[in-house]
Amino acid sequence: MTEPSSIKWRQLAAELRSKIQDGTYPPGSTLPQLKAYASELGIHHETVRTAYKDLEKEGLIRTIQRRGSVVLEPPVRRRITRGVTITRDPARGYVFPAASRPDEPWQVHGRPFRMDVPAPSQVTDEFDLDPGVEVLRRRRVTSPAGEPPFQLVDTWLSPAAVASAPRVAEPSPGPGGYLDRLEEAGHGPIDWGEEIFRVRTADRDEAKLLEIAQSVPVLESTIVGRSALSGKPIEVTIRVIPGDRVELVGKLQRGESAQWPVDPVEVPAKID
Repeated sequence: MTEPSSIKWRQLAAELRSKIQDGTYPPGSTLPQLKAYASELGIHHETVRTAYKDLEKEGLIRTIQRRGSVVLEPPVRRRITRGVTITRDPARGYVFPAASRPDEPWQVHGRPFRMDVPAPSQVTDEFDLDPGVEVLRRRRVTSPAGEPPFQLVDTWLSPAAVASAPRVAEPSPGPGGYLDRLEEAGHGPIDWGEEIFRVRTADRDEAKLLEIAQSVPVLESTIVGRSALSGKPIEVTIRVIPGDRVELVGKLQRGESAQWPVDPVEVPAKID
């Protein structure tokens, strides 16, 4: 296979990036068909493919079967000031720290669904189950109204939780959702400890649902809820957000040792 010239594909990527930004290729349009474009430019098709892959990594385009390389809407990068306070809305139930602003409407993309599927190790480890055991997963894709998919949220419910509160497996668990049903079954108040973050690449299903390329990094956060009845984990919620759509913000403050003005330090006298 002929290796694409680094200079050529970088130049081509830069030209296409400029054309996307100036509106020559607006959102929803497709870039030229790969081999035909390579022939038109008089370069190897692998050079064009590499340039397209670079644009895909940046989130500018997405390869869609039977459509080609489609130009995406510029992502809205949202700044998240990570809080630690869980609140409650009379209409929705518990509200966790997120990227939303007060009273901002959010929408669901597609239909939320639930199914028993093989759980990842981070879930089976929390539930003390054998690797690959099927666990109930509730999955939904949401975003602020009018924006492309912003986050994929998977909530895994332990077999013990489902057995004690069967309604958590229903499409609509009722007011307050599955969390209220768990607490009503005796698990309340649920204790949510630390939120764990990591950066990784998306798997194929996640990329499809979030409408991104698999090469785009995602931010994953995990929260574990423990039962007040048993002290054991009964629900694990994993949130996945495309890396080009979010910025995490934290407020810095001075500790006791960093107060200003600085106390003068007494230097021992030099002994000759």
